[in-house]
Amino acid sequence: MSRHRDTIAALATPAGTSAIAVVRMSGPDTSRIVAALAGRVPPARVATHLNYRDRAGVFLDDVLLTWFAGPRSYTGEDAAEIGCHGNPFIARKLLEDLFGRGCRPAEPGEFTQRAFLNGRLDLSQAEAVMDVIHARSERALAAANDQLRGALGRRMQALIDELLGILAHIEAYIDFPDEDLPPEDRSAVLRNLQHLAGETDRLLATGHYGQILREGIRTVIVGEPNVGKSSLLNRLVGSERALVSPEPGTTRDFIEERIMVGPHYLRLIDTAGLNVSPAPLEKLGMDRTRERLAEADLVLVVLDGSRPDARIPQELQVEAVLYKAIIVLNKSDLRKSDDAETQASSPAPRIAVSALTGAGLDELARLIAARADAFQTDQGEDLVAINARHAHALSEARAGLRSALEKLSSHGEVELVASDLRGVLDAFGQITGKIDHERMLDRLFASFCIGK
Repeated sequence: MSRHRDTIAALATPAGTSAIAVVRMSGPDTSRIVAALAGRVPPARVATHLNYRDRAGVFLDDVLLTWFAGPRSYTGEDAAEIGCHGNPFIARKLLEDLFGRGCRPAEPGEFTQRAFLNGRLDLSQAEAVMDVIHARSERALAAANDQLRGALGRRMQALIDELLGILAHIEAYIDFPDEDLPPEDRSAVLRNLQHLAGETDRLLATGHYGQILREGIRTVIVGEPNVGKSSLLNRLVGSERALVSPEPGTTRDFIEERIMVGPHYLRLIDTAGLNVSPAPLEKLGMDRTRERLAEADLVLVVLDGSRPDARIPQELQVEAVLYKAIIVLNKSDLRKSDDAETQASSPAPRIAVSALTGAGLDELARLIAARADAFQTDQGEDLVAINARHAHALSEARAGLRSALEKLSSHGEVELVASDLRGVLDAFGQITGKIDHERMLDRLFASFCIGK
């Protein structure tokens, strides 16, 4: 861990030409380097203008330097940020000079890793930094900011405190081997463990919502050939993304685009048509359609609304599909009666649109947004949304809790119950980083960008 005592520097803004660039520095030599550049250590948190000259006295740029005295800094140690003109050559020259003054290049995520190691952030907050950077929708940004402010950490701390209380109660009897848990105490511990298991399950259930926020709502456009699926995709995307032809079966593979619908981020997937008698290549495309359908969060079942005999394809008439479907009656500009709506009746909401004229598209967008809102409604007002790493740790915790409950219910040895619960405590601790697991931390922060 000695590398964490080095003074590091890196470009904190994206590479390339821009109006400004920010070079970030952190570590024990920061105050010495800042004093050498500015003639003194300037007041903390105040932007100071100076003519940046390298070690040879060569003028490089007019810069604004901001000094942050530890521990009141992002990393929890002495730090500084230098704002220069956004010329990549200037930023590189500044970094080369800082490296010559005793800094070393920061590794990916090292600034945030130091913030974690110095107690400025817990591990869930450190992960939320990247979620804030990569958030693509209002909902995702709100959830990321909530986690950055410690929402998940507080939830986990409440679970840990509850577990510690239960564990202390059980281990009190381990310290006095001549006594066993009396029935009334065993019953109380059982109730408390059941409550803890329920809270763990509730938190684990937010994993799907977290995936939706980070990756987008997987929205699959499906239907028979030539009903206008690709035309609908092009309309929703706002460009000619997919080839459109009157010849059935133009789409042989899925096409994916990302769009915003209200505050929601959608992964829009156009698929091969479901043909009752497909050619060999079409059949491969249909197999991929079924794969995408199984993974979908939302399904747009497109029908030819101009046909009075329009029906939902047989293989889509299953509860699992209709539960997450919107029936889209396309080609409404050609429809001459309401027969198509009668034939297409289903429990799923339906709407008539025209991908050609754009009629009904605003209403479809509102309907999609309303269905997407339901994903958040399922979570209540709490925007905590765990990621895959959290889900793995919580799954381990849930297994340990179930094992402890089984032992306790069958009057098993309290020592074995306590062992299970200590494993649960370790699993809970992995989420906020309250354990010493250097390899896990190095792997996690390596996914960050340089300068963050």
